[in-house]
Amino acid sequence: MLRSITVGLDGSRESRAAAEWAAREAKLRDLPLKIVHVWEPVPEPMAQAPLLGGETQQHWTERIPREAAEGIVLRHPGVEVTTEQLSGNPGDVLAEAGRSAELLVLGSRGFGGIGGFMVGSVGLSVVARADRPVVLVRALEAAADEHEMDPAGVPSAATPFLPVVLGLDVDHPDETLIEFAFDAAKRRATSLRVVHGWNPPPYYAYGMPANPALHEALALSDAEALAEVLRPWRQKYPDVEVVEESRYGSGAVYVVDASHEASLVVVGRRIRRSPFGAHVGHVTHAVLHHSTAPVAVVPHS
Repeated sequence: MLRSITVGLDGSRESRAAAEWAAREAKLRDLPLKIVHVWEPVPEPMAQAPLLGGETQQHWTERIPREAAEGIVLRHPGVEVTTEQLSGNPGDVLAEAGRSAELLVLGSRGFGGIGGFMVGSVGLSVVARADRPVVLVRALEAAADEHEMDPAGVPSAATPFLPVVLGLDVDHPDETLIEFAFDAAKRRATSLRVVHGWNPPPYYAYGMPANPALHEALALSDAEALAEVLRPWRQKYPDVEVVEESRYGSGAVYVVDASHEASLVVVGRRIRRSPFGAHVGHVTHAVLHHSTAPVAVVPHS
């Protein structure tokens, strides 16, 4: 069965931006787009109120996805669009809808006047539990934001894509995560910027005087480890230009910094089956909140 690009839509501007991003991604991947609208039932006393009666509920559950689909068909010719209306807790319903999707796309509010995300409880809940990649898109995200400026310095969707950025842990590299990033770069005909932050082991970092030679040796060793992880992927994707960055310090800081010149940021989330529930790592959590580009979170073992 052909998987779709699935987007959660609630009528907000952030979800509309996510729907536009999802439509562009569907075209890049030659896949259908499914718009999922989740209606969360209200308590019975409120449901009986004049402004929240059956007619109002039907209006929102039918009109929002229908009008969104009609607009996307006009703006993105060639993309097959379907809609689905579901009822329940948005986090639960969207996480379940994402299981059958190629990837799930969600909108997220931007910080007022500052680049970055404000990831709500629904978005974090879905990201933490999803079995398939989830992409978070900022409110007002536009196609031109993901491309280089034109010669006149004006944003344009007609120019080449900005690089794809991959935040990678070389100690626990995962093929699913790396392949997603290489494939995204190939489809966009752009480069892949792989960012890794490293820190010396505790027994080097504490209780020892500064040793520039040792620091240089550790840096070289980490850069070589990153190159070794990426070597087979360079061979598999020879058309993708790869820029490797192994830097001392916080990987989260470097990935967020790289997001300012990125079309897409790709980070991983290790799937943990434990009685304490799902988990989003600190690097991924930081990138989700502070990236200025759409963020793809790829679950992996």
